[in-house]
Amino acid sequence: MRPYIADLFRRMRDPDPREQDAAFDAVLFERERAVPDLVAAYVQFEQDTLLRFFAVQLLGFSGSPDAVALLVTALDDVDPIIRAEACRSLEDLRATDAIAVLRARLQDVDANVREAAREALSALGR
Repeated sequence: MRPYIADLFRRMRDPDPREQDAAFDAVLFERERAVPDLVAAYVQFEQDTLLRFFAVQLLGFSGSPDAVALLVTALDDVDPIIRAEACRSLEDLRATDAIAVLRARLQDVDANVREAAREALSALGR
């Protein structure tokens, strides 16, 4: 992960919400260029649900098909908030090649994940 992006992820943990928002927006501004960094962040912050959530959310905003593979992996995350966000991010990317794995999330143990999968599949016309 580039040091600049790593620093922004650290700032997303700042107690000041304005600092958090500014850091998130700075990564968002990078969009597609940040995809490798976001993939690295998801792996690096395996013990930090909030930062993994941000990485998954930002991948959805990236507009890059290169983000799909990590998002499919995130559908199996131990944390349901991450799995639900991965569904939403795949929807945002219009990832029709992920329909089968989204369908599998319809059987998730968590109701929020099941709902996010339903919404994503509906938006993708499935």
